[in-house]
Amino acid sequence: MKFTVLGAGAMGLRYGVLLQAAGNKVEFVDTWSPNVEKMHQQGGVYVSRDHQNRHLVPVKVSYPEDYHGNPDVWVVFTKQMQLADFLKRTAHAFNDQQYVLTCMNGMGHVEKLLQYFQPDKLLAGTALVATVLNGPGDVDFIGKRGAGTMNLANYTEKPDAMTHRVVTELEKCQFNPNLTTNFRGTLLAKVVFNSVVNTLCTLFEITMGEFAAYPGADELSKQLIDEAYDVCERDGVTMLNTRAEELASVNYVSQVANPLHYPSMYQDMSHNRPTEVDYINGYLVSLGQKYHYQAKTHAFLTHLVHLAESTRQAETANKTTTTTTAATA
Repeated sequence: MKFTVLGAGAMGLRYGVLLQAAGNKVEFVDTWSPNVEKMHQQGGVYVSRDHQNRHLVPVKVSYPEDYHGNPDVWVVFTKQMQLADFLKRTAHAFNDQQYVLTCMNGMGHVEKLLQYFQPDKLLAGTALVATVLNGPGDVDFIGKRGAGTMNLANYTEKPDAMTHRVVTELEKCQFNPNLTTNFRGTLLAKVVFNSVVNTLCTLFEITMGEFAAYPGADELSKQLIDEAYDVCERDGVTMLNTRAEELASVNYVSQVANPLHYPSMYQDMSHNRPTEVDYINGYLVSLGQKYHYQAKTHAFLTHLVHLAESTRQAETANKTTTTTTAATA
C-alpha cells in the first residue's frame, strides 16, 4: 500500500518509518522548514529507540505545495492548532478515493478532516505510543517494539475492506491496533487519558513514572476521570472503558509501558510552543457547559497550563531583552 504522512513530527515519523519497514511505500509532507531541510540534507531521518542504536533511515519528504503524490491512505499527525492550514496547503493532492487515518491528540480534528475526505473513508483513533522528536530530522522511539497500543474506528462505524487492510499493515508494525465500532468513545478514551497524564506531568515537569510514583496519584486521576466521564455520559457517549478500567490504563502506561516518558504536552511546553490543552481539558470543559455541568478541575488545570505558558514566554522575552541590552552596552 501507499501511505503519505501529513506531519513529520515524532508520531508521524514513527508511524511512517515503521509502515515503510513493513514493505509499504511511504512519503512525508511537513511544514516545519528546519525539519524538512535537515532530512533533505542528510538523506533521511535519524532513528533511535530508547536513546540507542541511532541510524539513518532514508525517507522522502516534501513541503505541502511541492507534493503531488496519490496515496491510498493519508496518515495525519499534526498539532490541532496547525491542522487547518496544513490541510489547506495540501488540498491539491486530496481526492474522494483516498482514505485518511489519524490518531491525533485532543478533539477538533475530525470536523476539519471531513471538509476534505469522505465520511466512509475517515479512520480515527488513539495511540498510546511514546515518541520524542529530539530535533530536526532526529526521532527517538520510546519503549520496546510492540509495547504501544492503539484503538481506531471508522467515522461511519462500518469497517470495510480497506479498513481491514489498514489494520493488517498496522499489525505488521506491532502497533497492536484494536478496531472498534464506537467512534466517539474511541476518540474520547485518549482525551480522558491525556487530560490526566499529559497535563499533570507538564505542569510539574515530570515523567509519567514519576507521576505514578506519587502516593496520591490515584486520587488525582480518579477526580479527573470522574469529571470527564460525567461530561461524556451527559453527551450520550458510550466510553470504551469503565472508570476503573480507565484508571488502570493510566497506571499501566505510566508505571509499566512508558515510565520514563515525558508526554507531548510537556515537550511543547519545554520548547515554548503552544500546548493543546484547549483541545483536551478545555474540550471537556466546553462539552460539559453544553449540559450545564461545570468540569471545575479540568477548567482549573486548563488555566494553570496557560499560566505556565505565559510565564515561560515572559521569562524568554526578559532574557532576550537582557541579552540585547548587554550586547548593545
